[in-house]
Amino acid sequence: MNKKFKIKKGDTVIVLAGKDKGKSGSVTSVLKEKERVLVQGINIVKKHRKATQENPGKIDEIEASIHISNVAHIDPDTGKPTRVKYKTEDGIKKRFAVVSGSLLDK
Repeated sequence: MNKKFKIKKGDTVIVLAGKDKGKSGSVTSVLKEKERVLVQGINIVKKHRKATQENPGKIDEIEASIHISNVAHIDPDTGKPTRVKYKTEDGIKKRFAVVSGSLLDK
């Protein structure tokens, strides 16, 4: 199950579906085995922590993962969601935005 994804760590993406639809953020990690991504500042959930002898109980706010199909790259030129296409330039495979044709790799 060696799937390849066009979204990588550090990419700027926009959420297409769910409670945070329309918000954008940077990808902090890609969970390939679950086909999910963690996006900075998106899908914040509350995690209840039980009290121990060392630490009092508390409620943490953490980022939960989003399915990879619910996010899309943001076009650097237009700021709209875009798909990704690959081109080979000088023997190096690079990612480009379909909408404007601008380079997505840094």
